[in-house]
Amino acid sequence: MNLIIANDGAELSVSDATFAAPYNETLIHQLVTAYQAGGRAGTKRQKSRAEVRGGGKKPWAQKGTGSARAGSIRSPIWVGGGRAFAARPRDFTQKLNRKMYRAGLRSLLAQLVRTDRLIVTSELSVAEPKTKLLVEKLRQFAVRKLLIVVEAQDDNLSLAARNLPFVDVLTASAINPVALVAYDKVLMTVGAVKLLEERLQ
Repeated sequence: MNLIIANDGAELSVSDATFAAPYNETLIHQLVTAYQAGGRAGTKRQKSRAEVRGGGKKPWAQKGTGSARAGSIRSPIWVGGGRAFAARPRDFTQKLNRKMYRAGLRSLLAQLVRTDRLIVTSELSVAEPKTKLLVEKLRQFAVRKLLIVVEAQDDNLSLAARNLPFVDVLTASAINPVALVAYDKVLMTVGAVKLLEERLQ
């Protein structure tokens, strides 16, 4: 299949296997869920009654005081006591095979093409790291939320986009399913398209 290059009207030939893959909603949902789960810290930790300092001595006699029996001042029902079911550090990552991950990205890219959300440009760069220069270049696309995908790290471009709240810049190697889903349009350079095509074969 061919993609139209926005800035000069030329056609870019790409693989049908990558940019015309069938839409698999279930796989894409699993892909996005697994990616977000992998970003969770899972570092919450609380102390049980065995780990809280103090409470070694029985606070009062078992009988005769008129108070309820108590064995420790660090019981979970006491203020300052340990937690009955203390939280422990947890790993939220979900296993996702490499073949599934690549198939999901192919399905996402093909859906971007089908819904006219993918814009291809021959190149995108700014002479200086100034937001104003990037805004002038993006004005022709008339898009509010835009993901820019380039083939290699461009510090000028990243710094120019940093102050735009709905614009993000990623390299082709750092592309992820959440970013592809979140933005209204995805602007890719020709080099980034070729790198993704090679990576997802």
